[in-house]
Amino acid sequence: MSIKVLGALDVRENDVSVVPTARKPRQVLALLAFHAGQVVAPDWLAEELWGDKPPRSARTTLQTYVLQLRERIAAALEQGGSGDAPPRTAKDVLVTTPGGYLLDSAGGADDVRAFESLTQAGYRAMEDGDFAGAARGLREALELWTGPAFADVRAGRRLQEAAEQLEEARLCALDRRIEADLRLGRHRELVAELTVLVNRYPTHESLCGQYMLALERSGRRSEALEAYRRLRTTLVRDLGLEPAAELRRIQRLILTSGPDELPGPG
Repeated sequence: MSIKVLGALDVRENDVSVVPTARKPRQVLALLAFHAGQVVAPDWLAEELWGDKPPRSARTTLQTYVLQLRERIAAALEQGGSGDAPPRTAKDVLVTTPGGYLLDSAGGADDVRAFESLTQAGYRAMEDGDFAGAARGLREALELWTGPAFADVRAGRRLQEAAEQLEEARLCALDRRIEADLRLGRHRELVAELTVLVNRYPTHESLCGQYMLALERSGRRSEALEAYRRLRTTLVRDLGLEPAAELRRIQRLILTSGPDELPGPG
């Protein structure tokens, strides 16, 4: 089974989609896919579907959705070729356990797990000073994203929490990849990308600091200082906060140092 949630939901068995069109079964599959290989409690699924006010029939209705998903999985399994190993059944794929339900991908492709593996390898490369390897690995991890997580699923509370968790992990990986590229002297290449990012995330201080460094090292000091001013204005106006000490340090260094004297980010 292949599982993709970093963008539109795409879950396939034998390269056949098992994603339903109906909203609630789609939410159930999305939450199981995010937690693939782990047991998901019925209470979690009920909270995703109905929030704090599940109907009295919640357990029965949830079982109906599971049966519908198994029907789709069974149809996909029927299209698989015969092999030496005993064929899997729909109940082997979407497993009922004493604690809830588990989606067993049988070691198939899973974009969340692949993203986590690639980012951890990239972070280790950063710690080892292998900035080229870090930039390459983190770029590969970020390329797994084709849009916001669960982009075509009307998410309830649990999926919203999962999407926020994944987005935070994506931004962290993006931050470290840009840091690696800055350390490799790719500041001119980064300016255009960072221009878009600081407009998309107007209060993200780390991205702003990287943008300031890229601009300064490209000979655009006044624009770097203007980026700081815009961020500070936004933080004070919207959040009542001053920029963090690290960003203020970068501003002071830009004011007092030449581009070759500025330290690397981080």
